[in-house]
Amino acid sequence: MNKTIELNETPIRTSKNFNINNITLQNVPIPEHIENFENVTIINESSNIIINNSIKPYNLSYGLGSFLESQVKENANQTLNILVNGKSNNELIIEFDFDEDNLNLIENIQITAAENAKATIILTYKTIENIQAYHNSILRVKAENNANLNIIVVNLLNNDSYNFISIENELKEKANVHFTMVDFGGKNSITNYYSNLIGEEANNSLDSIYLGAEKQLFDLNYIGELYGKKSNMNIEVQGALKDSATKHFKGTIDFKKGCKKAKGNENESCMLLSDTAKSIALPVLLCSEEDVEGNHATSSGKIGEKELFYIMSRGFELKEARKIMVKAKFNTILENIKNEELKEEIIEQIDKKLD
Repeated sequence: MNKTIELNETPIRTSKNFNINNITLQNVPIPEHIENFENVTIINESSNIIINNSIKPYNLSYGLGSFLESQVKENANQTLNILVNGKSNNELIIEFDFDEDNLNLIENIQITAAENAKATIILTYKTIENIQAYHNSILRVKAENNANLNIIVVNLLNNDSYNFISIENELKEKANVHFTMVDFGGKNSITNYYSNLIGEEANNSLDSIYLGAEKQLFDLNYIGELYGKKSNMNIEVQGALKDSATKHFKGTIDFKKGCKKAKGNENESCMLLSDTAKSIALPVLLCSEEDVEGNHATSSGKIGEKELFYIMSRGFELKEARKIMVKAKFNTILENIKNEELKEEIIEQIDKKLD
């Protein structure tokens, strides 16, 4: 069934001329028969992390839209409730591999970190065959007082697939949640990320990289609402686009009443590797409280000719020089990933996409 979907609306409406308030996708191939998704590998389970399949119904504050949210609630073929009850030194890795027998993943994941708990959780999504995959996910994170979560989401789907993900965080007092997102795959890759910082001194960092080629479309809607005193939200996004790829970045930091001395920063930078690549950005700061600090910045442009000339003068061809510059741009965020095997796979994907 092919369907037209309107989704990923911004928290506030802007001028229609920006063409960024939401996105309309036409002829999205919605799977009609949802079979089991079997290609799931869980690595490094521990006594401090309990995984079961029981999640209570929950309505997202934002999300991608009613259709995709309902699809997860009614037809999820993977449900994971991850309970972090203590401090885990090993990374919990969950791998989802798409192939001809596992084409459609409709996924409902909840991660709950108890008070003082600590863990690193990695979610990876790959197409291991030449297929058109479909991925629709809700990921909800709850961090209790003084919990510390490091969550890494890696999208390495192919360029024929569809990737939809809604993320919602709730952070209590002195909770610290750090997200690293690697977003490379999908004909359309659409992300809604929302954080509710309700606790005093709650801290949420989102580091994200995207790399688009051919006619890929990325629509990134990142939202932070700060309620707690001295809470902190930091959004750092680095990207590169080649061919006719398009990116929409929508970043909103909202200082709510009561969040005195809170801080919020957002920065998005896009490297354009062709004349036909397109980048649109909408950074927004909203404020209902005094004595807060907010900063936002966005930029896009071609690789500097001087930098290219310098690298090529060291014996590199143009294509290799571009790869070096893109990887240098991504390196700070990639350093968040301590798993060397995964990091190497991501770097190989960068090389492949830039060939």
